Amino acid sequence: MIKPSIPSGTRDFGTTDMLKRNYIFNTIKQNFELFGYSPIETPAMEKITTLTGKYGDEGDQLIFKILNSRIHESKQKDILLNEFKASLEFSKNSEELTEKALRYDLTVPFARYVVMNQHNLTFPFKRYQIQPVWRADRPQKGRYREFFQCDADVIGSDSLINELELINLMDKCFAELKIPVTLKFNNRKILSAIAQLINEPNKIVEITVAIDKLDKIGVDGVNKELQNSGVNPKAIEQLQPLINFKGNNLEKVSVLAQMLNNIEIGLKGIEEINFILNYFSEKNLKHILLELDITLARGLTYYTGTIFEAKANAGNLTSSILGGGRYDDLTGIFGLKNMSGVGISFGIDRIFDVMNELNVYPNSVNQISTTQLMFAHFGNDELTYCLNLANELRQQNINCEVYPDLAKIKKQFDFANKKQIPYVCVIGSEEMQSQLYTLKNLASGEQEKLSLNQIIQKLK
Repeated sequence: MIKPSIPSGTRDFGTTDMLKRNYIFNTIKQNFELFGYSPIETPAMEKITTLTGKYGDEGDQLIFKILNSRIHESKQKDILLNEFKASLEFSKNSEELTEKALRYDLTVPFARYVVMNQHNLTFPFKRYQIQPVWRADRPQKGRYREFFQCDADVIGSDSLINELELINLMDKCFAELKIPVTLKFNNRKILSAIAQLINEPNKIVEITVAIDKLDKIGVDGVNKELQNSGVNPKAIEQLQPLINFKGNNLEKVSVLAQMLNNIEIGLKGIEEINFILNYFSEKNLKHILLELDITLARGLTYYTGTIFEAKANAGNLTSSILGGGRYDDLTGIFGLKNMSGVGISFGIDRIFDVMNELNVYPNSVNQISTTQLMFAHFGNDELTYCLNLANELRQQNINCEVYPDLAKIKKQFDFANKKQIPYVCVIGSEEMQSQLYTLKNLASGEQEKLSLNQIIQKLK
């Protein structure tokens, strides 16, 4: 006998959980459409060549690869054996072994989609996408191997107005979800300028990957990782004031302006940061505290401008619940040059965990059932009659169901109570004759005789 279980890093979601998750999905989806984004979907699988090389070395290690089907029928088993040994030793990608992989995120598949469909799209193209992604990560609190992302991207425009609109979108979503949030942001141009300043321009990836782990491993851990990556000790020393610097947004910008006043890309980054801060200095964000974080790097290699990362200001979850940024040439890797874009990704599973901890769902979402009314009955004739009444209610978009079995009325009421169905309509021969139906409110115990039209009006 096999004991049932699920893979580590995945979760089942029961009815109560799904009602909560659907509330989150619907809230974000409605706001995506409010801001002019249209939906698309891409396959769960992508070609391995589409995904690898887009997330840095660490990201490549987390891609779930799919073993080629019917590999046992191959006539080149010696080659396959050698490739398999190499994959075990070096995590080498081999198309002889695996041509496909589960998508790591939604952004790279989106770039591939844009290139393949460029002649059918109107640019700037604004899309949203709500689908699961997979990462071969080590499971822990707030970190899963299968999780949903809700992405919004606009591509084909380099206007910083898009960044402002995304911040407004985030603020509206988190306000409606009742999650107070700190939105940290930085600019990749600043990080490139810092790498130039310390004479390590070729180590920009190593520097950003290490700095991005500051919250997790601390200053000593970052310095050790920089040393292991071959960054010059003098350069590491020059980085310390930036890693340790504290202050408000304007003070941080002032320090950057002094440090990077002779580096062109740094000045451009400061200009873009000021554009965002100047706009929101007079705007009251409802649920977002906007914070310039010079150490925010995010390990993804495709960001070129603004970088976003949001964390909840309440609850015990310390992981980010949103990330994103500006990418100037992501589609270039697929042959479509000079297509600038910017996007954000809501981490639904972490948002779900935060909202569960804070218990900020509307009361209606906490109900077990979406059914408004259940028909109870005394026999076969009444059961058939109930089906017809239920169809009438459904034509009016009233959620209802019929108890399917012949059972005592008490058992039918117990069922409705356990499912937290608010109303029960009892049908007997008298109700069928008079066409007046006994409607009971299970919460208050109130009971009344109503016509079908009266029931419809009451429930609407």
